[in-house]
Amino acid sequence: MSEKKSSAKSSAHEVRVRRIYNDAQKSDGTRILVDRVWPRGVSKDKAQLDEWVKDVAPSTELRKWYSHDPEKFDEFARRFREELQSDDAAQALDELRELAQKGTLTLLTASKRDDISQATVLAEILNDGKQSNAEKSSTKQSASKSNSKSSSKDSK
Repeated sequence: MSEKKSSAKSSAHEVRVRRIYNDAQKSDGTRILVDRVWPRGVSKDKAQLDEWVKDVAPSTELRKWYSHDPEKFDEFARRFREELQSDDAAQALDELRELAQKGTLTLLTASKRDDISQATVLAEILNDGKQSNAEKSSTKQSASKSNSKSSSKDSK
């Protein structure tokens, strides 16, 4: 009976986003790098990856255009979702879906702000359109920072 309960739990998946520069946690589950370029200063041993899925990363052109500008994130996410419909990207995304069905999946990125990275867009897709709690708090923090910046500009 307890085996059925534990297998039922494993069918519910959680997809997380973390920076590859942070130490690996036991709770990470399967660790997948979703950047097209290998992160600077990270050895393959330190990364503790299960896999590197380059095909699910944004194109070089999109990545360079975006340049992690928070004001471009919504448009980046829209364009990135379009790119994910190409054959190679769609196949890689299906691979991530399969991994997520098996248990916790942590998508790793070298982005300074993981809350506005391709990993966040992927996690939202894999979580059936729902943001994880960590993503929600990061989004709220970045929204409050941008609101306070615009408020201070308005008061000048």
